Amino acid sequence: MFDDLLNLLFPQSCYACNGALARGEEFICTDCSVKLPYTNFHEQASADQNPLQRRFWGRVQVQYAFSYLHFMPKGRVQRLLHRLKYKGAEELGEYLGQRYGSLLSDHQYNQQFDVIVPVPLHKSKLRRRGYNQAACFAKGLSQTLKIGYHEYTLSRSVDTATQTRKSRFDRWQNVEQVFQVAKPEQVKGKHVLLVDDVMTTGATLEACARALLAAGATEVSIATIAAA
Repeated sequence: MFDDLLNLLFPQSCYACNGALARGEEFICTDCSVKLPYTNFHEQASADQNPLQRRFWGRVQVQYAFSYLHFMPKGRVQRLLHRLKYKGAEELGEYLGQRYGSLLSDHQYNQQFDVIVPVPLHKSKLRRRGYNQAACFAKGLSQTLKIGYHEYTLSRSVDTATQTRKSRFDRWQNVEQVFQVAKPEQVKGKHVLLVDDVMTTGATLEACARALLAAGATEVSIATIAAA
């Protein structure tokens, strides 16, 4: 009863459209859930069919590449990512991970991976923000895929400049030699699901994948919340 009264006086809003959530809705309203731009890349396991996977051709070996949503500027997905990264909505990342993990499990991908590893933040940025948004997504994926995740397997040695507005080559230069595997025993001989919040050119994910493979991972796959 108290929760009902609290919601009546201070209704929670949808993280995608800012409209009021109805009873039973969590983080994202039903209307937005229906209208979100889902990629369905999990249904395109072949690299010939999957445009996300083709981005890594000739760059680094990636077994599977998934993204839950298409990134749309000034749309619902951008608002979700903004809330996750800059407004302290850690629980949103976990929720999206749970939703996507359930979908991947329905297609038997939970049997493909051994461990989930998020792209790390530099320790100074982690202190400022208080959490790693990619790790929030990884935690949610872990819960529904029922696969362990290690937040600190990868480390970032340099607090690189933002990738926004950089060219593809500049993005790659910006992250080259930035990532190290702090705990190689957690990935050696394993198929690693590498996780981030959003993919643009894929330069950051490429650099992380190279580090994981060099540390002894047998395979690397990629999953993000959104892809531009």
